[in-house]
Amino acid sequence: MEKFGKSQSVKRVEDLRFLTGHGRYVDDIAPENALHAYFLRSSVAHGEITTLDVADARDMPGVHLVVTADDLVAAGMQIGMAGVTVKNRDGSKGAAPVRPILAQGRVRHVGEAVAMIVADSLLAAKDAAEVIMVEIDDLPVHMDLAVGGDAIHPEAPENLAFDWGMGNADATQAAIADAAHVVTTEVFDNRVIVNSMEPRGCYAEVVDGRLHVAFNGQGVWGTKRDLAYHFGLSEDEIRVTNPDVGGGFGMKAMRYAEPFCAAHAARVLGRPVRWMSERTEAMLSDNAGRDLTTTATLAFDASHRIVAYHLDTVANMGAYNSQFAQAIQTDLFSKVLMGTYDVQTAYMRTRGIFTNTTPVDAYRGAGRPEAIFVLERVMDEAARQLGVDPWALREKNFIAPANFPYTTVSGVTYDVGDFMQVLKSAAREADRDGFAARKATSAAKGKLRGQGLCYYIESILGDPAETTTVEFTDDGAVIYVGTQSNGQGHETVYAQFLSDQTGIPADQIEVVQGDSDRIATGGGTGGSRSVTVQNTATLATVDVMLEGFTAFLADAEGVDAAQVSFDDERFRIAGSNLTPTMLEVADMARDAGRDDLLTHSARIKLDNRSFPNGAHVAEVEIDPDTGVVTVDRYTVVDDFGNLINPMLAEGQVHGGVAQGIGQALTERVVFDEDGQLLTASFMDYGMPRADDVPMIGFSTECTPSLYNPMGMKGCGEAGTVGALAAVSNAVIDALWDQGVRHVDMPFTPHRVWQAIQAAKDDSAAA
Repeated sequence: MEKFGKSQSVKRVEDLRFLTGHGRYVDDIAPENALHAYFLRSSVAHGEITTLDVADARDMPGVHLVVTADDLVAAGMQIGMAGVTVKNRDGSKGAAPVRPILAQGRVRHVGEAVAMIVADSLLAAKDAAEVIMVEIDDLPVHMDLAVGGDAIHPEAPENLAFDWGMGNADATQAAIADAAHVVTTEVFDNRVIVNSMEPRGCYAEVVDGRLHVAFNGQGVWGTKRDLAYHFGLSEDEIRVTNPDVGGGFGMKAMRYAEPFCAAHAARVLGRPVRWMSERTEAMLSDNAGRDLTTTATLAFDASHRIVAYHLDTVANMGAYNSQFAQAIQTDLFSKVLMGTYDVQTAYMRTRGIFTNTTPVDAYRGAGRPEAIFVLERVMDEAARQLGVDPWALREKNFIAPANFPYTTVSGVTYDVGDFMQVLKSAAREADRDGFAARKATSAAKGKLRGQGLCYYIESILGDPAETTTVEFTDDGAVIYVGTQSNGQGHETVYAQFLSDQTGIPADQIEVVQGDSDRIATGGGTGGSRSVTVQNTATLATVDVMLEGFTAFLADAEGVDAAQVSFDDERFRIAGSNLTPTMLEVADMARDAGRDDLLTHSARIKLDNRSFPNGAHVAEVEIDPDTGVVTVDRYTVVDDFGNLINPMLAEGQVHGGVAQGIGQALTERVVFDEDGQLLTASFMDYGMPRADDVPMIGFSTECTPSLYNPMGMKGCGEAGTVGALAAVSNAVIDALWDQGVRHVDMPFTPHRVWQAIQAAKDDSAAA
């Protein structure tokens, strides 16, 4: 298992299908006779449901079924959806209130599903929703990101979901007390709405007595297990499929109410039932991302080496524990707590708060962007307070290459890294030496220019195990994978990698994903795991193929197996002119009746995860008269280890950076004091546009990972992990000479202009 992909930038084969309108998304493939589901959602953020009368709705034309929480309970369903809990600092478990599939007695956020209507058409279902009699007595709305207030859940007094800690609090405080320099800053990580290009959707049907649910998620097996739990079925009675998926970003990795409701309706009615979210509905009901405030303290010795790091975070959970929410800002955050810096004294405390808002869960990076954002912001703040170059301060505190493998303060072992080399490359690629001239040019135009650096590291997460199956057919080969593409280019990269290893032409390899009947197990997509884990399984499967085909050829030719070799394209037999390809050997096996040699499978489990890292350098230009921030230059140098398809890796970085720039500059979720979402359409919510994102320079420096046989490191989330701090540091750098010392994301024109004016007022008053 020493081989790896040939690092060729192969164009994505699936793009032709997508760009010509031939993608097969869940709303494209729903059965023609499917009924339409529509959800009546709460219009208030918190209240007791005193009346829920659906009788008139059930009598409306075209209506087949109206479902409430009581109906689900009466049908014997388990109504509470899954939610991970973490341990509190005192050893108890975090709060675990029930998150019902449909609101049960009380609503806790605007957009919470109260009832489902199933009708012949979507219009008929919406009309029926209008006649449902629902009365809700308002309860106090808790919107503050702080402990206290009237409890949303009885299980969480003062709305405290958890109080989690990691590290040595006493040692950290002692080191801070004795430090030569101490820098403290508060960092706000603003909430974002994910807004995948394709909103969530599903359909459900009963086929030959088995339940089939198709939905646009990030894997099928978790949903299959949850369907079995909620309905009391065996997993053999359930099939779950994912068709083409138009973006997930973590938001589609967890379970939601709608597929369970559609499945219930399909079982009751014996008809397929479909549902597709509308955009405002998605903004009200999709799990949001980020939304936390952290007070960060770095302590330094006299030579500016970090001696301690202390974090106190308050994280918004929204109205319920979403599936992974409690783990995101605790365990996942802590994986890269100290980033790339050699520090062994640290303490992190995180409190999760329930609020009457949409639940919060994973968003591209899931905890790691939050951790690196805080760390790299406080590093820049420290450099300014210490009066040193921010690049030099990072260099001084990097983990040295000689110290790998390196076990961090949070117990994670980094295998390899050469952070100094990557940073040197970033300085060259970003033309750091030319920044002063560019700043002077901007100043001549009346503009402010700033440069920001972020050095990130990411811990690849998700299921470390995966299975690959390869089946030989008359037309070539089919590879069955346990991950799920959401637009990353899996069909290209998996076929390319198998072709690299076997010589089978890539255009004769079909990639099959997202079907629990055709693929026995899988870990889905999330945590940048897909290519690394799946291709390791593919490599193991190729070994199984080679072993089987080698023995077959040796037997057929009457030679010892040691005389048969394979050179990635053809088998060769000592003393013979026979040089068959992999496909030709498969044909020989088929002709010989050896059907057992036409399907090969292997399952692997990686003992450790990889740690991609790199430097992001952003340059912004700010118009002080309007506050408009323009990201003018952006350079990324990443260490992704060995690459299979550099073009696809670059595309992932571009997408991640665009999302990071969006959060930094334009995306702002606003609720009013009553919990009403004021940014519930694209008229009000600032998605990044093409002119917000510059051309992005991308290059790599490779230190192959030791934790998988190809030396790869995941790249799917890295762009977002580095972008937040790079842009933020650039904005503060541009504003520093104006007397501005702090501005929170997003850096909207109004917010930046206000900061400049406030600094002028402070200067005049002084």
